[in-house]
Amino acid sequence: MAQTMPKEGKFELIKLPYAENALEPVISQETVSLHHGKHLQTYVTNLNNALTGTPLEGASLEEVVMKSQGGVLNNAGQTLNHNMYFMQLCAPCDDNMPSGKIAEAIDRDFGSFEAFKKEFTQKGTTLFGSGWVWLSADKDGKLVITQESNAGNPIRSGLRPLMCFDVWEHAYYVDYRNRRAEHIDNIWKIIDWKVVERRMEHGN
Repeated sequence: MAQTMPKEGKFELIKLPYAENALEPVISQETVSLHHGKHLQTYVTNLNNALTGTPLEGASLEEVVMKSQGGVLNNAGQTLNHNMYFMQLCAPCDDNMPSGKIAEAIDRDFGSFEAFKKEFTQKGTTLFGSGWVWLSADKDGKLVITQESNAGNPIRSGLRPLMCFDVWEHAYYVDYRNRRAEHIDNIWKIIDWKVVERRMEHGN
């Protein structure tokens, strides 16, 4: 995974590679505007404020997530998680099925894409409270699915995160109200598997 370095000691809100309305009807423009422009911006701002004057000021985002605790970790984790989340979505998606090496790895470690999708969806719908569900690779390259509460990120467990679904209510409540399962079912339509494969192969 590429190191996300601050500029002049400060992290910046990522720029989306698509228009705010490009993910409709899966995710509305209103949700993208609030989720990216308000929620993520707040995490970035709070993280910069919390890091000022500390030994981690100027460190990569990944290093901050690995070494911090408490409020710093919450804001650093949420910044990293959201960066990965927004950059893995595609609009439009001509082919949102995995292919190539990522498809081979999924078949190898889960038996089939459908089996993988079923397990990933189940872990996303059953995660209690706020958090994330992740596809990651372990040190041997084996793919694993994990549930992470709140701002958790698999890198703190020695894993390489490849793909995530955000199951905080702010990710879906405008569009789906309390229907988390419906939200998760629709997100599969806009996953950019080329990004997931690149993270698996090159770490960025």
